[in-house]
Amino acid sequence: MRQLTCTAFTWLALTTSALSFAASPQHGIAMHGDLKYPSDFSHFDYVNPSAPKGGAFRQAAVGTFDSLNPFIIKGVPAAGIGLIYDTLMESSADEPFSQYGLLAESVIRAEDNSWVEFTLRPSARFHDGKPVTPEDVIFTFNTLREKGRPFYRAYYADISNIVKTGEHSVRFNFKSTENRELPLIIGQVPVLPKHYWQDKDFTKTTLTPPVGSGPYKIAKVDSGRSIHYQRDSNYWGRNLPINQGRHNFDLMAFEYYRDSTVALEAFKSGDLNFRRENSSKFWATSYDSPALSEGRIIKESIAHKNPTGMQAFIFNLRRNKFQDIRVRKALNLAFDFEWTNQNLFYGAYSRTESYFSNSELAAKGLPSSEEKALLEPYKDQLPAEVFTREFTLNKTKGDGNTRNELRQASRLLKQAGWTVRDGKRVDQNGDPVVIEMLLYDSTFERVVHPYKKNLERLGITLNTRIVDTTQYINRVRGFDFDMIVYSIGQSNSPGNEQREFWHSEYADKQNASNVIGIKSPVVDALVEAVITAKDRPALVTATRALDRVLLWGHYVVPHWGITQYRVAYDHKIMHPAVTPPYQLATDTWWHQKK
Repeated sequence: MRQLTCTAFTWLALTTSALSFAASPQHGIAMHGDLKYPSDFSHFDYVNPSAPKGGAFRQAAVGTFDSLNPFIIKGVPAAGIGLIYDTLMESSADEPFSQYGLLAESVIRAEDNSWVEFTLRPSARFHDGKPVTPEDVIFTFNTLREKGRPFYRAYYADISNIVKTGEHSVRFNFKSTENRELPLIIGQVPVLPKHYWQDKDFTKTTLTPPVGSGPYKIAKVDSGRSIHYQRDSNYWGRNLPINQGRHNFDLMAFEYYRDSTVALEAFKSGDLNFRRENSSKFWATSYDSPALSEGRIIKESIAHKNPTGMQAFIFNLRRNKFQDIRVRKALNLAFDFEWTNQNLFYGAYSRTESYFSNSELAAKGLPSSEEKALLEPYKDQLPAEVFTREFTLNKTKGDGNTRNELRQASRLLKQAGWTVRDGKRVDQNGDPVVIEMLLYDSTFERVVHPYKKNLERLGITLNTRIVDTTQYINRVRGFDFDMIVYSIGQSNSPGNEQREFWHSEYADKQNASNVIGIKSPVVDALVEAVITAKDRPALVTATRALDRVLLWGHYVVPHWGITQYRVAYDHKIMHPAVTPPYQLATDTWWHQKK
């Protein structure tokens, strides 16, 4: 994207002003409704503004890393790298989607949503002391769209151009006025220093610590093993209201381990002082110790209101074997969640039956009249059940008896042309049906194993292949898999990111997030309805319709979810009494000297 000349800046500013009117400058921006915090707020409600600075926060990362550039498709970026960057705006953790100025001291949004303008704080500085300028903002967006991951091109597709409108101000002009989320999306982007990157190859991985403007600097890098971030005592934004009571630890350390089991042992031995637990088995059986009973380790479940998204065994629709919806239905029937939950997870989970579970965005019951208005034009392209049945997954008694489910599955497979020959399921061409489940963590084998046994009863061979993190990432990016365990996270305000998750345009683009490979004109249209929703009720309606169509497509074998963060930490680590509903917000925690 070319940068405009000063004459062009002036002309564009004048003509744009003539065509669309702007509200007055604001200290923040909300997706829907009003901001919770006024312009003179002193700190967020969920922080301890008197939290002391100091101490270390040590946590685990599983796998490896080989890059400090998280914006490109090459390499595996280090955990926590976002700590070194600031964004134009900062989201609050107790509102669904509201932002307040960080690098930007104010924001102006055109009343017709044709543009948004940010005015930077004159005090904003990069770690090398150079000011953050409109040129840096323009450079960042151009670079990410031209050289960054495909995700950025999808995310910023509705930006027509970016212009400098003053010494500290920059305006983003939009291709259409329908994308209400776009101003907030722009506010989330880390701003990169043009003077640092302009003479470097942005497309290459690097282990040289880059320059940022955030609350932390990189202090130590041990490639693939650990990365440490040191709090910047001279951080330019330390006195801003949005930063009060935050970024309290002097050191943020991420230590790498080959798997979760080893990482847990490191926590129990004292090498780490914080752990977020994702294994119900570990949570139920692996923390009892003198340290816990004596209070030296705190074990806590913290409720949240975030959508839990969709974790699942996902099918790669680029493989012919998964093209028939009857096959996908059958493979769903072979998964016995109830037995798995009781015998492997200690009853800790509930089954996920929505891509937007734990939120008002999840499809419920039959379609509402508003949903039907979106769905009716595509009635001939959708399963009849979308309109006539509530989506539910098969439920067993949990006793391991899946005869009824496997009988149904066998009928579906036979209808799809997959028959049994000499005890083995063969496809339409007479070839044995063999599926590979690609994993990077051996702890998931215990979940795959009972699923494998049920598939064997259908005559299907399921092979498990465990590879290292780098190989796994490369294979998923290149869509080189049959099935994987995959998690599709969601927010309370879905928008542009849904394009790359589901849109046909991204089904065959390597490194894109449409990992499943969905190509559906109906899904494409509903994604656009989500993005262009005019208000919260319209967003809820469009998202529920999208959710409903995705569910009835049987693109995945849904797993399970939990509406709590399970954390364990050293007794010297403290957190505020008020926990925000939409983030764990460990950036508000602190080390208490005793």
